[in-house]
Amino acid sequence: MDFVGQQGVLKRRVLVVDDEMVNREILGNFLSTVYTVDYASNAKIALGMLMNPDVEYSLVLLDLIMPVMSGIEFLEHRIESDRLKSVPVVVMTSEKAFEIKCLKLGAADFITKPFNLPEVVLARCERIIELFEKKSIIRNTEKDVLTGLLAKDYFFEYVRRSELLGKQIPRDALVFDIERFHLVNEFCGRVFGNMLLSKIGEALIPILSKMNAFACRAHADTFYIFAEHQEDYSELRKALDSVITSFFHISNIRIRYGIWENVSREFEIEVWFDRAKIACDSNRGNSSKCIARYNNELHAKYIFEETLIHDLDEAIANRDLKVYYQPKYSVVGDEPRLTSAEALVRWIHPKLGFINPGEFIPLFESNGLIRKVDNYVWKETAAQIRRWKDLYGESIPVSVNVSRINILDPDLESKLEEICSRYEISTNEIMLEVTESAYSENTSRLVEVVDKLRKNGFRIEMDDFGAGYSSLNMITTVPVDVLKIDMSFVRNMEKDECNLKLVKIIIEIAKFLKIPSVAEGVETESQLNMLKSMGCDIIQGYYFSKPVPAMDFASFIEHEIKVKNTKKGD
Repeated sequence: MDFVGQQGVLKRRVLVVDDEMVNREILGNFLSTVYTVDYASNAKIALGMLMNPDVEYSLVLLDLIMPVMSGIEFLEHRIESDRLKSVPVVVMTSEKAFEIKCLKLGAADFITKPFNLPEVVLARCERIIELFEKKSIIRNTEKDVLTGLLAKDYFFEYVRRSELLGKQIPRDALVFDIERFHLVNEFCGRVFGNMLLSKIGEALIPILSKMNAFACRAHADTFYIFAEHQEDYSELRKALDSVITSFFHISNIRIRYGIWENVSREFEIEVWFDRAKIACDSNRGNSSKCIARYNNELHAKYIFEETLIHDLDEAIANRDLKVYYQPKYSVVGDEPRLTSAEALVRWIHPKLGFINPGEFIPLFESNGLIRKVDNYVWKETAAQIRRWKDLYGESIPVSVNVSRINILDPDLESKLEEICSRYEISTNEIMLEVTESAYSENTSRLVEVVDKLRKNGFRIEMDDFGAGYSSLNMITTVPVDVLKIDMSFVRNMEKDECNLKLVKIIIEIAKFLKIPSVAEGVETESQLNMLKSMGCDIIQGYYFSKPVPAMDFASFIEHEIKVKNTKKGD
C-alpha cells in the first residue's frame, strides 16, 4: 500500500539496524526496491534517528547481537517511549532462544538469519507495516480528542464486545450532561466550554476502571457510561461535581444524571442509552434531584409526552384543541356584573380523551411549542369575540395567555394586530395575561414590549401575582392594567392568616396603582364576601362558573343583557 502525492508514489521509510555491513547491504538491496532504506550500525544510533521529529519511519529491522547497545536493550528503551512504540520492530537473529523474550518486549515479528527468501522478508515487512498503520488509524479515531474518552461509534462497539463476553453480568447504562451548558458557551465562550468538557473527561477516566466501565462523549455536553451495576454512584458524582464547582459558584449550572439500572438484554444497546437519556432529561429544572432512574412509569410518561408533541399539529388542524371561557364578574356595587372572560385551552384527544392542561402546557412551554398553542387560542378567541358581537351586539373582552416565549417575540405586536384586523375587533377587546415570573426574567425588554402593546390599545394583566419573586420596585416600573391574585392565596386565605394578609396587600397595591384587582379560584360565597369587603374589584372562579364551551358561555351574556334591559324598563 503506497501513499500517492503530487510527485507520485511516496515510499515508506524503513530503518535497518545491524552492526554487520554485509547484512545491511543484503537487506538494503531488496528492501530498496519497495522502501526508502536508512541504516544504523548499532541500536544507540538507531534510537537517535528514530527520535528525530522530522523523519517518520514505518518499520525497524533490528539485529539482536550488537556492540554499544544490543537489540534487547533497544526494545527495553522502546517500551518507555510512545514515539518509539508507534514504529513496529521486526527482530532479525539466528538465536531462536530470544524469540519469546523479544515478542514480550513488543517486537512485531521475528525473521531468522540468513535471509534465504527475500520475497518472504518483503511480504512479512509489508504485512507488519499495514497492520500497524491500520492500528494507528484506529487508535487515532477511537478517542474523542477533547475529552480523551471513546468516540461514540467505538463506545457502542466496545459495549457489543463486552456483551459477547459477559451477558450474565448486571450492567447499568448511565447518561449525564451539564444543565444549561449553552449558557456556558454563550457567556464564557466556546474555548472555556471545551476546557470544562476536557476537565470532565480527565476526572472521569480514573473512576472508570473502579466501576469496570467505559465511557464516551456522545455529543456536545452529553456523556454515556456503560458499567457493571453499582449500588452507589456517589464517587462518580463527587468527582464530576467538583469539576463544576471549581468553575462555577451558581446552582443552575450542574450535572444531571439518568440511569437505567440492570439493563434489559431484550432491547437493542442503543435503546439502553436512549432510556437513560429520558431519565436524565426528566431532571431538567429540578435542582433537588440530580439522579433519575429509568422505570416503567417514566417510560409511560415519555411515550405520553412524545405522543402529545407528535399530535399537536393534527390537533390544531382538526380543532381538537378547544377554547373554553370562564366568566369574570365585577363585584363593585350591589349585584355582580359580567365584565369579561378568560380563554382557557382544553385538549379533547381522539384516542386519549380529555388531556389536562397541566400535562401539556408545561411540556409545550419547555420545548417552545407553546407558541403554536398561543397563536391558535388567540385566533379562536378573536373569532368568538366577533361572533358574540354579531349575535348580541355586545363586546365581551377576553383575556388570553401570552407565554414567556411569545412575550419576547419581536413579531408579537404585528401578529396580534393582524388577528384583530382579520376579525374586525378592537385591540382593547383582547386582554393579554403575562405571568409574574416573566416580568422577573427580562424586565427591561418586557417593559419595552408591553409599552408598545399598550400604546396600541392592548390591556396587560399580570397573572399569578404574588407567586413569583418580583420586587415592589419592579411593580411600580412595569406597566400593567390589571393585577390577578394567585388562586393559591385565595383558596387558603380563610384558614391561613399569612395568606389573608397577602391578599389584602395585593389588593392595596392594585388600589395604589389605580388598576383593578382580579381574584382567581373563588369557589364559595364566604370567599366572595371576604374579597369584596377587602375591596377586590373582579371575581373569577367556580362560584360563578367553571370554564365552559362558547355555546354554554352564551347564557351568561344573555342573562347580562336581560338584567340590563330589566333595569332600563324600571
